[in-house]
Amino acid sequence: MKRTNPEKGRGVDPKFVPISWDEALNTIADKMMELRDAGEPEKYCLMRGRYTYMRDIIYDVMPKVFGSPNNISHSSTCAEAEKFGSYYTEGYWSYRDYDLGKTKYLLVWGCDPVSSNRMIPAAIKKLGDVIDRATVTVVDPKMNNTSSKAHEWLPVQPGTDGALALGIAHVLLTDGTWYKDFVGDFKDGKKPL
Repeated sequence: MKRTNPEKGRGVDPKFVPISWDEALNTIADKMMELRDAGEPEKYCLMRGRYTYMRDIIYDVMPKVFGSPNNISHSSTCAEAEKFGSYYTEGYWSYRDYDLGKTKYLLVWGCDPVSSNRMIPAAIKKLGDVIDRATVTVVDPKMNNTSSKAHEWLPVQPGTDGALALGIAHVLLTDGTWYKDFVGDFKDGKKPL
């Protein structure tokens, strides 16, 4: 399908029309060549979903040959990103589930557990109870399924979530309100062993 209405926005009809595969592929190739001819191949970005047998050619080789470092896999926002979080905080490199049954405060940051993790059916089943029992806050630029039900949604500007995280850390450290039983205490700027 091809958009024929250049105007965009909520409630605006994109006026999609069917086109052939040849026209679609030629349109993509023409746009890529416009970037290359303008000396701006780095403005090309390939974003792909789940793995296929063509992943090495499409995801890795094609952007490099074209001249762009911008190849984004679903793993950067899905499975591998989740595993990095647990690895760097707990030393655990694997998938995990969350104890939603005992949660009193759920902070969902940059994801939607009812549509974008490996435990979607469990999260869907438990979210209603969590909302009734706990406080749910979502930090995400876009409204997703979880933020639409949350008690609080912080629609940060894209790219500013790091500043928000640092601000929260600053308040916790300067007010001395971090969980000392778990983290430990700091003396002279160093955490004791």
